[in-house]
Amino acid sequence: MILERAEDLDRRAVVAVAHGEPLELGPGLLAALERSRATTLAALADAGPVYGVSTGMGLQSHLAVGTEDQASYQSGLMLARAVGSEPWLDARSVRAAVATRLRTLLPPEAGVSPALAVAVAGLLDRDVALPAGGSGAAGEIVPLAHLGQALVDAGQPLGPKEGVALLQGVPVSTGRALLLAHDARVLAGQVLAVVAAEHALVRAPRDPWHPALSRGDVLLEHVDALLRELAGPEPASRMLQAPVSFRVADRAVVALLRAAGHLDAAAERALSGVTTSPALVDGRFLGTAGFDGFEVAAGLDALRVAAIHLAETGAARLHRMLDPRVTGLPAQLSPEPGRHTGLVAVHKRAVGRVHHLRRTAAPAAVGATETSLGQEDVQSFGLEAATALDDALAGLRDVTACELLAVHRATLLDPSLPQGSERLKMVLQQGFASLPTDTGDRAFGRDVGVLVHDLGVGWAADVLGDVDDARSA
Repeated sequence: MILERAEDLDRRAVVAVAHGEPLELGPGLLAALERSRATTLAALADAGPVYGVSTGMGLQSHLAVGTEDQASYQSGLMLARAVGSEPWLDARSVRAAVATRLRTLLPPEAGVSPALAVAVAGLLDRDVALPAGGSGAAGEIVPLAHLGQALVDAGQPLGPKEGVALLQGVPVSTGRALLLAHDARVLAGQVLAVVAAEHALVRAPRDPWHPALSRGDVLLEHVDALLRELAGPEPASRMLQAPVSFRVADRAVVALLRAAGHLDAAAERALSGVTTSPALVDGRFLGTAGFDGFEVAAGLDALRVAAIHLAETGAARLHRMLDPRVTGLPAQLSPEPGRHTGLVAVHKRAVGRVHHLRRTAAPAAVGATETSLGQEDVQSFGLEAATALDDALAGLRDVTACELLAVHRATLLDPSLPQGSERLKMVLQQGFASLPTDTGDRAFGRDVGVLVHDLGVGWAADVLGDVDDARSA
């Protein structure tokens, strides 16, 4: 990926870079950075006091930094602010954060040098430790200080304004938001495959997916059409009306997709907006609120609520899959109920994951607490919101794996049951490839672990297709 404009590093590009795509700054972009850097240096020479450049920061901004100290001051800004520790972000999240930091340093108001931009891009190929939480600041000064310190340790000098530019904005939670919205979409497709299989196996009525019932909702129309296609021809129903967890599955997935779309939109605004402070605008250095990440944090919270709801409906469907009144199969999907336990404890595992998610469902984005002697009296806690969402998606993945195991057991207990369209059968066969084919009791935790891994690496990742409709629907 060769960047010729800042806009080239958009939402999709950040996700691609996070997953390993290499990145290079093109000559046109480097030339533009050279021009904006020259403009910034000229403006600094005539500007008088500039926050974080020729003054202290926070409540100490009334104190001047002498000209002879300014060279070392920018690098020194990192040292005492790098107070994070374990747990560290995973490599994929670090790459997303670095790519997002780079994107927000490229506009002219940031005024950084081409050398710094190249050095930031170079961090993509290094093992950088960024704390996953514990920021407690209006922006993300703590993790960004770690990122800046990695540059300083690598020998990259920070010129006037470059240190404060590195510390401003919310690129870590923005990068994580883009990744987690991507993960949520993958999970949505996986859930749809499982839901379609469950409906086919128990011969649940397809009434809720009727095209007339998605009137006014383009996204619901898309999801229902996909479910009808995956589930295949509708056989005679075993019941007049399916349990609620079956009937609301499409809408629960739509809620997740729509929340992911809103989160993407908030993250894109953070990518393209003015997040540096001070920002050079029309020859003046303006103090900004670009460090405010509340909208991204609130979007992370909203997506987490949708993920928890989808996990709750999944655990409820799993319970129904163990009920012979719904499936027509032996109780608990056991070949010999009583002598063999079947999947009742697997359902308990799913219930336990959902209970954990419920206990941690409070929004992370609220809770203003004063820091910096009162200078920072509002925080957004985007890093905490991202960590909580990551946990919720992991819980949803676990519940979905338990459901998928139940689908597998049902097909083994009665191979004559309908299993959906040919496409769905092929997808399911790929998911079942690593599972034993006997129906007796065993340590089912291994099976669930295998399925969780397969979901995590992208089983059925292409089922949903491109649903950018979520952003406009």
